[in-house]
Amino acid sequence: MFDRYEAGEQAVLVHIEFPKEHDREDLQELEMLVSSAGVNSLAVVQGSRQKPHAKFFVGTGKAEEIAEIVQMHQADVVIFNHVLTPSQERNLEVVCQCRVLDRTTLILDIFAQRARTHEGKLQVELAQLRHISTRLIRGWTHLERQKGGIGLRGPGETQLETDRRLIRGKIKNIQKRLEKVAKQRDQGRRARSRNEVPTLSLVGYTNAGKSTLFNKMTGADVYAADQLFATLDPTLRKIEIADVGSTILADTVGFIRHLPHDLVSAFKATLTETREADLQLHVIDVADDKRQENIEQVNSVLKEIEADDVPQLLIYNKIDMVEELSPRIDRDDEGNPIRVWLSAQTGSGCDLLLEAVSECLADKVLACKLELSGKYGGLRGALYRLNCITGEQFDELGNWLLDIRLPMMDWNRLKKEYGNEIEQLIKIDQTT
Repeated sequence: MFDRYEAGEQAVLVHIEFPKEHDREDLQELEMLVSSAGVNSLAVVQGSRQKPHAKFFVGTGKAEEIAEIVQMHQADVVIFNHVLTPSQERNLEVVCQCRVLDRTTLILDIFAQRARTHEGKLQVELAQLRHISTRLIRGWTHLERQKGGIGLRGPGETQLETDRRLIRGKIKNIQKRLEKVAKQRDQGRRARSRNEVPTLSLVGYTNAGKSTLFNKMTGADVYAADQLFATLDPTLRKIEIADVGSTILADTVGFIRHLPHDLVSAFKATLTETREADLQLHVIDVADDKRQENIEQVNSVLKEIEADDVPQLLIYNKIDMVEELSPRIDRDDEGNPIRVWLSAQTGSGCDLLLEAVSECLADKVLACKLELSGKYGGLRGALYRLNCITGEQFDELGNWLLDIRLPMMDWNRLKKEYGNEIEQLIKIDQTT
């Protein structure tokens, strides 16, 4: 039995075309994943099949071809652009005499490299342990062959059971720690909800430019690069939106085709920011030939995490890479914004995005006419301090007639200070 190699930096990539859409993967995306993981691609082996081979996934002949290419290039690892079963990985390692990784393991490795916060590291470790728990047998095949004799009965099974028990214990421990972090997040989220602070969540396919747009809108310095999963840990910043006021903008992890279920499960707490947002800003790379497929993949993941019912504004980014495009807002038949075309890199069109967001959150704004008697002079002063009075007149009794427009969260704060009876001062509600 050969010694199992550790994953190295020199790889042979394998991509197989299947007729069914659900089984298809993107070769270019694999190459970007490999590059993001810091691995050097030596060669790409391609082929086509009707369905995966039970033993080798690719068939006996193709497996031997891969082994020859591995020997030719002295590769350290073979990376498949597909999900392999534990037995298929083991069988391929025997033939290729090197480490074999599938798409899921590659993505998990990238996430492990990118995690920076305590929560992010815990989530990645949880996903990795869940994935590894199904592949323990591959590390102990030399013990499985030991049979009979005193002291030699079943050592492989004993070791595997020990490992499984240790992993189950670690998984439970990580889940408890994540629950504590999730409670802290919920407290912050409830506080924002009590204060009625609207939340915007940036979602989109990985490498669509979410972090670049986030930095442009907030002045933050979140890491942004032309690679997959450049941002892993969620980041929240406060921004000011005209007619809305203080708003929280959340930058979340990018999605990808066939995102591993273990990752989706591990990151559900983080993705709650997306699920409970008031508005999703779906960032799309307009220069990507497969942008429609990417949109569908993002919506598929949003449905999986039960975030598909949140209102969504489409952001067509990177218009600077397409000559005939210019900044604009597309509207539906009722005049509501549905798409914004901009360049996060140059900042062109970002003002239109703020305008569109303000319109989308219009239900968070109170526009009305108030009639205030002399005893509400303090309330009038508070409204002036909020700079929300758009017009002022007096009636024949000397009452103030004020036209106001202010965020609902500011109005709710005034109700707490002056009492709910100020609702009765509203004469004409102009809220749309």
